[in-house]
Amino acid sequence: MKKYTIYTTLCLLVSIFSAKAQEKNRQDFDRNWTFNLGDVPSAKNPDFNDFGWRKLNLPHDWSIEGKFSKENPATPEGGALPGGIGWYRKTFTLPESSKGKIISVDFDGIYQKSEVWINGHLLGMRPNGYISFRYNLTPYLFYGTKKNVIVVKADNSVQSNSRWYSGSGIYRNVWLVTTPKLAVNHWGTFVTTPQVSSQSASISIKTNIRNYTGKLQNATLTSVLYDAAGKIVSVKTTTGISLKDTVKEVSQDITISNPNLWFVDNPYLYKLVSKVTDDQSVSDTYETNVGIRYFNFDADKGFSLNGKPMKILGVCNHHDLGSLGAAINTRALERQLEILKGMGVNGIRTSHNPPAPELLDLCDKMGFIVMDEAFDCWEKGKAKYDYHLFFKDWHKQDLQDQILRDRNHPSVMIWSIGNEIPQQSDTSALRIAPELAQIVHNLDTTRPITTANDHPDTANKIIKSGAIDLIGYNYHEFDYAKFHDRYPGKKFIATETTSGLETRGYYDMPSDSIRIWPARYDKPFTEGNPGNTVSAYDNVRPAWGSTHEATWKIMKKHDFLSGMFVWTGFDY
Repeated sequence: MKKYTIYTTLCLLVSIFSAKAQEKNRQDFDRNWTFNLGDVPSAKNPDFNDFGWRKLNLPHDWSIEGKFSKENPATPEGGALPGGIGWYRKTFTLPESSKGKIISVDFDGIYQKSEVWINGHLLGMRPNGYISFRYNLTPYLFYGTKKNVIVVKADNSVQSNSRWYSGSGIYRNVWLVTTPKLAVNHWGTFVTTPQVSSQSASISIKTNIRNYTGKLQNATLTSVLYDAAGKIVSVKTTTGISLKDTVKEVSQDITISNPNLWFVDNPYLYKLVSKVTDDQSVSDTYETNVGIRYFNFDADKGFSLNGKPMKILGVCNHHDLGSLGAAINTRALERQLEILKGMGVNGIRTSHNPPAPELLDLCDKMGFIVMDEAFDCWEKGKAKYDYHLFFKDWHKQDLQDQILRDRNHPSVMIWSIGNEIPQQSDTSALRIAPELAQIVHNLDTTRPITTANDHPDTANKIIKSGAIDLIGYNYHEFDYAKFHDRYPGKKFIATETTSGLETRGYYDMPSDSIRIWPARYDKPFTEGNPGNTVSAYDNVRPAWGSTHEATWKIMKKHDFLSGMFVWTGFDY
């Protein structure tokens, strides 16, 4: 979504920036790590000898490399694969020319309970395995020939902590980021389109500029909007920005004529280049992809995008890539999206956690509507050692980081603050839901908030709290018609539907008889086919779900049904 560039001379209004210049600022930090599976507390020390450790490149998921066993404590929810504790180490050098700059490391995701050290200094701990975060390395670095040592511990030993296969380790990408002391802040732009039509679009740009120089600085911000061909569409310059040891938000507005609108069938992307210049003409640049679109959820008419009524035809997907494990693989993600696009899918729900940045980049480029989900639980858990143990201390930071990271993606049109939260029937939801909604609205008021409710009756305390803008139903397809009677004037989305069971290429006769397998999920099931196959005639469903045909017939019948997310797009 965003790339950074450092320029040593002022270079405004160029229409094409070289890839090499961009890479100087945000460097791939995935290569040449060493790894050990097993706890080695002394590995955090810079002088630790990791000779004999495995050499590898990131991203890396050690669980998928293990043996399946019913004895593994993650069985069955975690895929019957091992967890454990893993240590990663990397040595690197920095040129003398990097002195005087801010050098940070970005982790897109580590599962889970990560701790990071640089040259023996503990930088912090993040328990959430799906969140992206940054650490400032600058105070602890060496330059020239002296080596730096960065060390990461990932602790996925306490099981069970997930209801699906999570993977283990540094399973997403890592980046080394170098910026001037006067620069656009991390996740520092927010671009919205408050007024859009086919004739014109007004674009609001908020840019957070930080000053780490230790002295008063007068800065200039120039924002340049480019079209997909690299031609300048609009330029806005703000001068006289005074900063001293602070972060300041600068607001700019531009209007363009005849915009190319972002749509699922034509996901047109502009590029905004934000350039900060100081008195010495040293500049920092920051790039943000921009999709110009407007959408609406209506209590009676359902969903529309750019004024066109349409249904969101979505699927829910977990983050793993099947036999590839959880390690992020952009081409594998793209392949999944290509297959889904080919069967008519236009929406993705990131079940049940913040996704990899690459997924949202692909959804921006390929034309998918995204429900970006934050949590599978709040203060009450679903697994003994899941996120409920950390929710109280970490939910605010984690949710803020998710919104800041993802809010510039045009594909993201819904925030989900929870899936099947156990506190739906608990009065604590009257406190927690508004708090989470406020965290989101403090950072983004342009998208509706929902929760995926598996008990969407009028006793639901999350819905009663009034915190959510879009009421989400998980299943209960045959209650859709009663929605307006239950919730007059409210907007609807089917957050999870169907859960139909099929084995590709296997067909049972008769083809038109609907079977419920299993009839009860709390008792052993003995009525299945040999080889554990399921008919692909769309005639087998679980007790809580429905067939694809039945769900779609209901969805088509009512205009107010904005759309649905089928469980699931791919097996997990």
